Amino acid sequence: MENNLSRQEALALLKKYNKEPFHIQHALTVEGVMRWFANELGYGEEADFWANTGLLHDIDFELYPEQHCVKAPELLRDGGASEDIIHAVCSHGYGICCDVKPEHEMEKVLFAVDELTGLIGAAALMRPSKSVMDMEAASVKKKFKDKKFAAGCSRDVIKQGAENLGWELNDLFEKTILAMRSCEEQIQKEMA
Repeated sequence: MENNLSRQEALALLKKYNKEPFHIQHALTVEGVMRWFANELGYGEEADFWANTGLLHDIDFELYPEQHCVKAPELLRDGGASEDIIHAVCSHGYGICCDVKPEHEMEKVLFAVDELTGLIGAAALMRPSKSVMDMEAASVKKKFKDKKFAAGCSRDVIKQGAENLGWELNDLFEKTILAMRSCEEQIQKEMA
């Protein structure tokens, strides 16, 4: 998988089309989570690719929400991103806003964790600590079952993501919490 962008180039490209702190923070979270999963699943040599794809996955969402994953290829090509990054970014919208199917394990992870990081992040904000550091999968499971909580985070997509990976939902929750713990402090520094 070709990663032809440095982290600085990918971040500059993201910020060209995204100004809202919420969107920047989500991108940084998915970047860190994807890097953790790359290393955890034995793709350490591709960790920069996984991370950059996570960072850029919603590049078009802030300015073009109605064209999400449809406008992304144009923005990414203009920014010099590889076709591998473009395919991976688009695949996280499979069945929702595009027909690019997640094929590589990295694309399946991105599909599974995108919505889930939002749900876990919202659950963390409800905690006294405002952190994932003391969060357990049981807390996420409880919030997952409450359809009114973080209603914008699709439970169907999260379930489909776990199925695509061949993982139990609880395993996906546990791993994603660990992945979010790995980058929480760095993201707070970067957002400050």
